[in-house]
Amino acid sequence: MKAQSSATVVATVTANRASGLALGGLGVLAFSLSLPFTRVAVQQLDPWFVAFGRAVGAGLLAWAYLRLTGAPRPTRSQWRRLSVVALGVVVGFPLFTSLALTTQTSAHGAVVITVLPAMTAVFAVLRAGERPPPLFWAASAGGLLAVLAFLVASGAVRGALTAADLFLLVAVVLCGLGYAEGGALARELGGARTICWALLLSLPVTVFVTLGAAWAHPPRADLNAWAAFGYLTAVSMFLGFFAWYAGLARGGIARVGQIQLTQPVLTLLWSALLLGESVTPASVGAALVVLAFVVLTQRSRAGYGVRRG
Repeated sequence: MKAQSSATVVATVTANRASGLALGGLGVLAFSLSLPFTRVAVQQLDPWFVAFGRAVGAGLLAWAYLRLTGAPRPTRSQWRRLSVVALGVVVGFPLFTSLALTTQTSAHGAVVITVLPAMTAVFAVLRAGERPPPLFWAASAGGLLAVLAFLVASGAVRGALTAADLFLLVAVVLCGLGYAEGGALARELGGARTICWALLLSLPVTVFVTLGAAWAHPPRADLNAWAAFGYLTAVSMFLGFFAWYAGLARGGIARVGQIQLTQPVLTLLWSALLLGESVTPASVGAALVVLAFVVLTQRSRAGYGVRRG
């Protein structure tokens, strides 16, 4: 009986890890289009309107989802943690990337957000009590260096550190915090409810800023810009987080977070297809190298755990 029980536990953990990686991959695929579409949107729409307006639209979708599903209200402690999620992914990342991409390309933004998986892992230790083994950190560093080398070789890095780079770095820090806190909270609330409650909590601020931005700079744009804004609202700010937070909760925040190492390469691909930027054949080789490091982080199981108490 004990052997069967152990086998059941192992099978459950393995299934959770596999489903976590699959859901995390869907989230990364959704997020990989965020920078290109933000770049398209802010060329014609005010960046403050783009950052907060998409949160308002997603907040209305979240309200409808919570009403339809009859979700119970979070506890007081969960509300405090949801405020951290809101600061990171509802306000911080959209705002600072929108400000940065008014002057920088999405390819350049892909360079800076390469550090996001490492930042997510750091906050997974600080906020969620996870303890990845040394091999995990080595593989993460290897993947980070591989992506940076590819981006430098591809010409995505040009010039010195600018204000846009500082905006992107702030966005990465806040996003890593929001990812880790949201992934931990999703173990209690579920991925969909975590982002929905965070969006709802943010509505008083996001509505106020959106109205102010629209008053100062009335939104006028062509169909392409509005389509990009629509994607940022429905997918980047809403549906993508359903899969992403569920994946972090099931597979481990630090481990699943490393799938983000593929995001900059995907972002460059979308930038080429949507914005006309060139992609060299070296991108295929770089993608394979990054994939190898991602696989290595997933195989670093020994010593991986979550601190209790």
